[in-house]
Amino acid sequence: MAGNLTRDEALERSRVLTLDSYEVDLDLTTGPERFGSTTVIRFRCLEPTAELFCELADADVHELVLNGAPLDPARYDRALGRIPLSGLAEDNELRVVAECAYSRSGQGLHRFTDPVDGEVYLHSQCATADAPRIFACFDQPDLKATFEFTVTAPSAWVVVSNTAEDACEALGEVRRWHFPATPKLPTYLAGVVAGAYRGVSDEYVGPDGQRIPLRLFTRASLAQHLDAEAVFDVTRRGFDFYQKAFDLPYAFGKYDQLFVPELNFGAMENPGCVTIRERYVFRSRVTDADYERRAGTILHEMAHMWFGNLVTMRWWDDLWLNESFATYAATLAQVEATRWTGAWATFADSTKAHAYRQDQLPSTHPIAADIKDIHSMEVNFDAITYHKGASVLRQLVAAVGAEAFLAGLRRYFRRHAWGNTTLADLLEALGEETGRNLVEWSRQWLETAGPTTLSPEFTVGADGRFTSFAVRQTAPADHPTLRPHRLAIGLYDRTAGTLRRRARIEVDVAGERTEVAELLGAARPDLLLLNDDDLTYAKIRLDPDSVAAISDGISEIADPLAQAVCWTIAWDMTRDGQLPAHDYVALVLSGVDSVRNASIVRTLLRQACLAARTYTDPAWRHQGLRALTDRLLDLARTAEPGGEAQLAYVQALAVVATGPDHLATIARLLAGSEELPGLTVDTDLRWSLLLRLVVTGAAGDAEIELELTRDPTAGGQRNAAGCLAALGTARSKERAWRRITSGELSNAVLRGTLDGFWQPEQAELLTPYVEEYFAALESVLGHWPSELTQTLATAAYPATVTSADTLARTDDYLANAEPPGWLRRLVLEGRDELARTLRAQQAAREAPSTG
Repeated sequence: MAGNLTRDEALERSRVLTLDSYEVDLDLTTGPERFGSTTVIRFRCLEPTAELFCELADADVHELVLNGAPLDPARYDRALGRIPLSGLAEDNELRVVAECAYSRSGQGLHRFTDPVDGEVYLHSQCATADAPRIFACFDQPDLKATFEFTVTAPSAWVVVSNTAEDACEALGEVRRWHFPATPKLPTYLAGVVAGAYRGVSDEYVGPDGQRIPLRLFTRASLAQHLDAEAVFDVTRRGFDFYQKAFDLPYAFGKYDQLFVPELNFGAMENPGCVTIRERYVFRSRVTDADYERRAGTILHEMAHMWFGNLVTMRWWDDLWLNESFATYAATLAQVEATRWTGAWATFADSTKAHAYRQDQLPSTHPIAADIKDIHSMEVNFDAITYHKGASVLRQLVAAVGAEAFLAGLRRYFRRHAWGNTTLADLLEALGEETGRNLVEWSRQWLETAGPTTLSPEFTVGADGRFTSFAVRQTAPADHPTLRPHRLAIGLYDRTAGTLRRRARIEVDVAGERTEVAELLGAARPDLLLLNDDDLTYAKIRLDPDSVAAISDGISEIADPLAQAVCWTIAWDMTRDGQLPAHDYVALVLSGVDSVRNASIVRTLLRQACLAARTYTDPAWRHQGLRALTDRLLDLARTAEPGGEAQLAYVQALAVVATGPDHLATIARLLAGSEELPGLTVDTDLRWSLLLRLVVTGAAGDAEIELELTRDPTAGGQRNAAGCLAALGTARSKERAWRRITSGELSNAVLRGTLDGFWQPEQAELLTPYVEEYFAALESVLGHWPSELTQTLATAAYPATVTSADTLARTDDYLANAEPPGWLRRLVLEGRDELARTLRAQQAAREAPSTG
């Protein structure tokens, strides 16, 4: 198993060590389980008497040589994943010859066999702390070095790394690839991809004649589905935007993007060798939401070439310096440089919803987190680090101005290129350009947790005009910080069936109550919208008349961004139990057909389905699901034939269809005996329709096996695993649980199986697996790789069994099992979501329903 480096250990090691270079020689021809790994590390030591270590995980060590002197390989501590080092010199060379293990967890060097043609595909995933699964190293972000890879692989394979190969020697049935040294990089950015990949080449040519070679790779069996020109177009636009915005050229030579199987993340920013989840190669028709999301991912990873790769955080406390900035920059690039000019509306409705959810969990943490060790960091790749951080940066830009902000970033990049930084370094550069001391701003926004809530307080005279107006700010007791906000307030009037903005003001809000003199004497609008244009990060509440305005006419809001802000407010109120779930479902159904942003449509439908299946009063749920399904069918039948909205409605229908008539419609669509004009029931939609039939007992093993025969791909296998786990019999659940806890599944298949296993309609059948879940956690801890354990802890939590008993069993586990902090956090998050669901159900139970 990989070790758990602490921050204190990393600080001591960086105090005495300077890394120069890695030479890594990988032999990928030694069989399907293990590969050869020979590493030569050159480094300097300030205190030769220091007792240090380098990392190597799950390896068989054959040879250790330090400064020409052999060391006993038995000194390697496999349990800790460390090689102790002593007797160092000022200048050192360490040679480690080992065999390492391929992974199925997506960590280290992941190995995948394509079920379609038997071809093998490998990709590295060194972040966050899995480089030692591939080669011996000092694995921390502030010990940068150059990387020179040599890779021996089957002759039919392609091998890609951070730099372009400068030699490829044929040696019988194998070839030996050499990649010249990179610029200095942290270990987590070293990249190697190998296998029977198919590639497409292009080139970026900049305004000044700069040329960057571009390549795309995907599996052979997926190559026909790769829309290469669309990906290249976003890539070229990204280079145009970032190089101008940051006033620094791309620094890593070529730019390869590889769509790889079973990648744990959406993508990984290895310089010159970006890996991307292959689900972004669309084998079936998708809506523009998927294209927008893919573009966002491409631009996010490209932003990392500056944020993280050129300038790297010193330790994982400042992971947000990478991820928040890349998320913000990617959205800005979409708006400024691509056809997705409405990306800030997507950000307001979809991205920030994730942040608000995460920030209200008991495990919430500051954006600039206190990361004591690697295990703590691994569970911090969350919506606070990515989405809240990006939201706060958007608020900072609103406060200081876009040009001053970008000027500060340019100063930051120039000053710290190829180095490591902390939050203080960024604040210094931004402060110098903006003329503001940002230390207090940082303390309030980056170093404290939890959202505040902003709401209007006003009085109105007999003439309908404001006689007083203030913004009230509150904070939860456990996170009491009140923050400064640069805030827009919009006044919207209903005119000719449309809610249009009559006036907008920007104000600075601070403390508990801020008077807004600018609105005195203004006519009260139909809709009073705090945080118009979504400039700040806060929970927003509306006055009762404004709630009524959006309840009756959210479809009438003409501005897409304002409408997105209102959708976000409504969903947050639903999760807080302030808006009954059945009312939220009705709101979505009344307004979703007015939304032109495909990403927001998908988010709204997903949230409406979730609310209907879990947040509603169970006594009303069947009635509500029937009404929801009826409306979705109407929307699908009246939508533009073959349009994106039609597809989105049918996808949602496949989640909630209820009753014999609805399920018969689903079955006929799957069989092709009923058609919706323009709708293509292709591979992925077929699996979605089949899953619903399986969950409701209208299809079984035979239908799943038949569909897998039609689609024997890796995607088909994942979908089949989910369908088999969704079968509603005790025997099927027992069979699926054995697979889930076997330790034999890849992370991707494990997650797909768990997604199918827990179905709200099967809560009674699933009750025994509450106890099985906690038993499984105790049995796998310390034996499974961390990624698999995290997947089990999160995706297997029995939130579907919504009862006080599940909460009580969770509390018992947390009190008596003494799980490590990172695992305790994940279980506690599951518990909090379950408690929120129970509160939402109670709120729905107490509220009248007209549906």
